[in-house]
Amino acid sequence: MAKFVAEKSFWELFPDAEIGVLVLNNIDNSEAVYAAHESIKDELAAANEAAVKWIPATPLSKNPVVAVWRDAFQKFKKKKGNRASIEALLARVDKGNYVGGINPLVDIYNAASLTYALPVGGENVDSFVGDLRLTISEEGGDAFLALGDEENNPTLPGELCYLDDEGAVCRCWNWRDGQRTMLTEETKNAFMIIESVDPERHEDVLAIMDRIEEKAKEYLGAEIFAKTLITKDNPEVVIK
Repeated sequence: MAKFVAEKSFWELFPDAEIGVLVLNNIDNSEAVYAAHESIKDELAAANEAAVKWIPATPLSKNPVVAVWRDAFQKFKKKKGNRASIEALLARVDKGNYVGGINPLVDIYNAASLTYALPVGGENVDSFVGDLRLTISEEGGDAFLALGDEENNPTLPGELCYLDDEGAVCRCWNWRDGQRTMLTEETKNAFMIIESVDPERHEDVLAIMDRIEEKAKEYLGAEIFAKTLITKDNPEVVIK
């Protein structure tokens, strides 16, 4: 048995945060899914188009869905230029460089993220070593090999990140995923996470959870192992 735990150090920074968690089991995330469900790519394309509504102002940082994350990222240690995942997606949309397909489950969650303008991520549950924790890395130095990198890029002291017993899973809260735990075509069991620091986005968090559950069942044949809203009063869930 393993758990996901949002630890005390996280809640001290973000007491009103909400984190939606879904664990999907026995999924088919292979390339063949695209042939059976062409609508996956169609929905991602539509989400790219629809996301323009979230960024009516210039510069990008002036838009509320981005500004709230700029403020959040000031509360923990990070490198200059590290931004929330939703800002990275909306920046691409803003430049007309739309988010393309990667694999079916990633496309599903990117479409949800763009539709609701909230950070959404996914990891391979079977790659976790021990419990997964959202916490401040007090000393830093947690091993991390980012997507596309060839060298270890360890966490900073005071950085908020997702950690397991092997090292960092995602750095700077939701800034960047690692190679070790990423979703691939071979992934069978997935940990999905939806993050919000704005209490007014509560219904959107729930809507994304429902959307991913629906699409994962319809397109990937997923079974739902866990579905819950992580809050200060409900900080953990069994994930495998």
